[in-house]
Amino acid sequence: MSRAVIAVAGMGTRFFPVAKSLNKCMLPVLEQPVLAYAVADCLAAGVREIAIVIAAGESGRQIRHYFTEDHGMREYFGARGWQEKYEPIAHLHDQADFTFIEQPRDGDRYGTALPAILAADFIADQDFFLIAGDDLLLRPDGGSDLADLAAASIAAGTRGAVAAATVPGTDAHRYGILSPRHAPAGHQFLDGLLEKQAVYSAPTAFINISRSLLPADAIPYFVKLTRAANGEYQATDAITAFAPDRDVLIHPVTGQYFDCGNTAGWLAANIAAARAQGLAVPGQTS
Repeated sequence: MSRAVIAVAGMGTRFFPVAKSLNKCMLPVLEQPVLAYAVADCLAAGVREIAIVIAAGESGRQIRHYFTEDHGMREYFGARGWQEKYEPIAHLHDQADFTFIEQPRDGDRYGTALPAILAADFIADQDFFLIAGDDLLLRPDGGSDLADLAAASIAAGTRGAVAAATVPGTDAHRYGILSPRHAPAGHQFLDGLLEKQAVYSAPTAFINISRSLLPADAIPYFVKLTRAANGEYQATDAITAFAPDRDVLIHPVTGQYFDCGNTAGWLAANIAAARAQGLAVPGQTS
């Protein structure tokens, strides 16, 4: 059974100044923090060992507290007859074994590759999901995109796969684009990653949404990374270096993708989630 590494140690500068005190992954989409949706997807995919890579300091403590049982709070709610209010998190803490790994702020390396490197001992010799905790996939049908990713990888005969959202080619300039290599049986394997393109001629594009399934032997590709042009160590560089040695499947997701790392994406996620639950959205017409 795969393990999962969820990265939430970023500073959240696009949400400053509120991100000074509140980690962006703890912003609510309806009644749950963004991060809880990623954890729920892991659980639905059968993952029971989850490492959350947090920042040192207050934002990390918020996350640790949410996913750790608070007996005093539970008793407080129970004594006042509020068990129903507490129920959504009553069993969260015993559905998986949570490991919290602190990512130092004063290290000499920074970027999306660091969580996998820091979690190497946790991963050990297991396959693992690598997930950005501020990305959100909404599945009104109750399905799990991580479960689908794992199943698609098995069906394609690979142990590596990246999830992709599909966007119109006219919007591709806003994202990193997964470049596919076509293979037998209709599978598409990762050939490379194109950074934001000013012009993209194809009618649709696969974009990177920071969700992947990798074997433990991908970790050395993360460890030996050098800095990218922006000064960061990027997970996509490790995965694209790994891809020529092991076929890495590109699998389109079913869920509706939202980048909750920015204000517009977070607001859109709340509106979509409210509509999915049949809630009235002020200022919106059906």
